Amino acid sequence: MKIIHVSAECYPIAKIGGLADVVGALPKYQQDKNTISEVIMPLYDNTFTNDNSFETIFNSQIIFGESTVNYSIVKLEDSTLQFPVYCVNIPDYLYKTYVYSNDDVDRFLLFQIAALDWILTLQQKPNVIHCHDHHTGLIPFMLQECFKYKELNTIPVVTTIHNAQYQGWFGYDKLHLIPKFNLDNIGLLDWDNCINPLATAIKCAWRVTTVSPTYMEELKVEANGLQHLLNHESKKCVGILNGIDTTVWNPETDNFLNYNYNISNLEKGKAANKEALCKQFNLDYDKPLFAFIGRLVGEKGADVLPFALEKALENNDCSVIVLGSGFENIQNHLSFLKSKYEGRYNVFIGYDEALSHQIYASADFLLMPSRVEPCGLNQLYALRYGTIPIVRNVGGLKDTVKDISQLNGFGICHNHVSVDNIYNAMLRGINLFDKTTTFKSIRKLIMQKDHSWFVSAKAYKTLYKSIK
Repeated sequence: MKIIHVSAECYPIAKIGGLADVVGALPKYQQDKNTISEVIMPLYDNTFTNDNSFETIFNSQIIFGESTVNYSIVKLEDSTLQFPVYCVNIPDYLYKTYVYSNDDVDRFLLFQIAALDWILTLQQKPNVIHCHDHHTGLIPFMLQECFKYKELNTIPVVTTIHNAQYQGWFGYDKLHLIPKFNLDNIGLLDWDNCINPLATAIKCAWRVTTVSPTYMEELKVEANGLQHLLNHESKKCVGILNGIDTTVWNPETDNFLNYNYNISNLEKGKAANKEALCKQFNLDYDKPLFAFIGRLVGEKGADVLPFALEKALENNDCSVIVLGSGFENIQNHLSFLKSKYEGRYNVFIGYDEALSHQIYASADFLLMPSRVEPCGLNQLYALRYGTIPIVRNVGGLKDTVKDISQLNGFGICHNHVSVDNIYNAMLRGINLFDKTTTFKSIRKLIMQKDHSWFVSAKAYKTLYKSIK
């Protein structure tokens, strides 16, 4: 079986969010003696591209409205990713220092057309084309409806929704840029009087997946306007929980850590990393250390986070570290707390991959008060590193974290994104930290949880085989 994943992101080549982590790991875990799994993505002007070598394997042109656009397909050489990666190089459109911007409609439409034009030329066609999010949402439509891709329309297409809030909407003034098709079927492109790539993918893909079972059910209730469509297409929809790359996220071998550890020396390793991090950020080592890692946006509950942290710091002996960036008012509020709670609180505005690994290895608890969390990977990284997740009962968080009040529970869950809910969950964490024996036994338990990609990769293969 040959699978081609089509995506705007792939770690470590280009990463904005969890999409990159999925596309950078799933193909690796799908490889076996009977399966080849590949990725095609845009070529960006970034550090990874400049530090690695690419071989040009194909050159061609696209008639794009009244313009002729030159493009090439380049293959990543000497990759450590353990699967083939191909990139669409369109210098005037895709080869930018950014992944997303305000000109994404033309950029990603060209990317999708170039990818399909190249696939047309392949001697060995894929058995499955797996598209990710709205940036590739028109591929199922083009395969089904566009005249030039007629010989590819028997290839099954799977679309995975990583985040339904973003749908790629654009107006009918750009309809002429899509390769020619029977205009009688224009309704497949339409949702709420505009062209909606994600809605189009849901209509035209052979199967639609989300990154957790609970998120699929949540989208049938609220999906930024697509809930009725998902209910209508529910027979072809399934939620498959994401995994994590346990070779990248492994405290025993992680090069980003100050001290490596495994389950046998868990307490020693966690203590050594926590001591180093607390020294670096002027935090009190002896207190329970809470961490937040992520985008500082409402979707992640970050708008109420500063108020909850302030309440916790004001009334309890605890330490807090925050790593993230987002809305300026949230950044400013979090930064303001530094001077107020010096020695017990710190924040790093921005993103630092090495620091994120260090925090997972050092923190006692990870906060994820998300309003929306399709799957969530941070809680899975935390479990892997022996850090107890404190999460809202939503999406993939609900599927992966079991509250300590339940039999064999190992995390702390709350139901609402509010100051009091987050604060009370932190209080439960402080109380658990004080129960040393229970706290240590839970840390040992969570490090044994298997959230590797092996289980998820097997589920995807079963899905592919069902539609071949």
